[in-house]
Amino acid sequence: MAAFGALSLLVLTACSPREPAPRTPEPVRIAAVCDATQPGPAQPPDGAVRVDPAVPGDLIDKTEASPAGTTFWLSAGEHSLGTGRYSQVAPKQGNTYLGAPGAVLEGGQVNQYAFTGDAADVTIRHLTVQGFVPPHNEGVVNHDSADGWVLEHNTIQHNGGAGLMAGARQQVRGNCLRENGQYGINAYKAGNTITGLVVEGNEIVGNNTDDWESRIEGCGCTGGVKFWAVNGADVVGNWVHDNRGVGLWGDTNNNDFLIAGNLIERNDSTAIFYETSYNAVIRDNTIRANNWVEGRTFAERGDSFPAATIYLSESGGEPRIPARTDRIEIVGNVLEDNWSGITLWENADRFCNSPANTSSGSCTLLVDDPATCSAPGIETEPLLSDCRWKTQRVEIHGNRFTLDPAVVGCTVSCGRMALLSNFGTYPDWSPYVDETVQESITFEQDNQWHDNTYVGPWSFMPTDTSQVLEPEQWQTPPYRQDQGSTFAPNGGG
Repeated sequence: MAAFGALSLLVLTACSPREPAPRTPEPVRIAAVCDATQPGPAQPPDGAVRVDPAVPGDLIDKTEASPAGTTFWLSAGEHSLGTGRYSQVAPKQGNTYLGAPGAVLEGGQVNQYAFTGDAADVTIRHLTVQGFVPPHNEGVVNHDSADGWVLEHNTIQHNGGAGLMAGARQQVRGNCLRENGQYGINAYKAGNTITGLVVEGNEIVGNNTDDWESRIEGCGCTGGVKFWAVNGADVVGNWVHDNRGVGLWGDTNNNDFLIAGNLIERNDSTAIFYETSYNAVIRDNTIRANNWVEGRTFAERGDSFPAATIYLSESGGEPRIPARTDRIEIVGNVLEDNWSGITLWENADRFCNSPANTSSGSCTLLVDDPATCSAPGIETEPLLSDCRWKTQRVEIHGNRFTLDPAVVGCTVSCGRMALLSNFGTYPDWSPYVDETVQESITFEQDNQWHDNTYVGPWSFMPTDTSQVLEPEQWQTPPYRQDQGSTFAPNGGG
């Protein structure tokens, strides 16, 4: 890892399956890079093309006039791209853009995009990019999700939409992704799966300043980072904090994720949300003071659904889909004074080809033709199993969960762990009606808590939202969860 500005904190180290995590934590370095990003070269490297901030559009003109593989050095000052809405830089393959100390690429609340096009293997380092105004769901840097880009030590801030988009083999390291209108990163490429994504050592803070969830109710379109159909991602050593919404959100057919060694704190909603996705390792993260806003909103309106800090929704391990693991393993994390804990959820009415499928038009990775997920074929195997995203093969162990209600400011509906579904009702041809999925997620799909440490007044919600259990009920038949775990309900552990 490059040498980032950092703060130090303690998290638990990983452990092998079925063994308690070590009680003595080890220090991990977490990125604190905003306002302290590595400075770029004070002089242009040999052979670099100098870009003059006094000449509007100089970066566009010199990019067009230079061959692929050119290095551009933006000297100190504010660089503008011109007054056109689509005044933007279209890099050529292998181009490199370096910012001198104090180099700023300014959109002036006029330009929609900074860097666009499908050229691969572009590098951008040491540059501040700000003031661009892309439309909803679009991004400023790597607008077209080209492959192989390297983005290091930049500050991408105060833009609309997403600060940056992501393509395959993209490396995002040591950046400040701050106070963008919708996302810090939107990892999405229309019609394609993104492979080999690295998000390492970034500070991702204060994004969704435009509060899109209130503008488009239920849009699911905000957060620090949103991942769509990413196959293979390392999300390591980031500081994800104070975002208006979810911190890290994997949504729809993601697979093979490592989310490790991050500090995730004070996000308004869920810290880690993994939805209709597969196979992940979530380990050695410190996760604190998240989902206070969402949890309090749920409580005030009398909503009994357990607002979660780590939320798995229709996501689980699937051995038939190649990945570094065939499970979802949540291990060695420290969760401190969040509104709640971990919720494993499966919507009985949400499956491929169901009108209730909010991942509109998407199907599981096990079914080629969504139209086959209909009666009568869906009533028998293999479609009966393969047409739905399953919360299965989840193992939660070696974590430490602490809760002080006085710190969180909660009196009801906080401090919950949950393993549940809804009563299936829709559509009328669904084979998953009644208690089918509730029973499966709770008893039949190999979802297990064990060898965790609990401090504070934790409770447990199995099967559905109608019952809340104390630890001894959670540990005994028929649930038999959290074997080998310890509980200190009054904070004495």
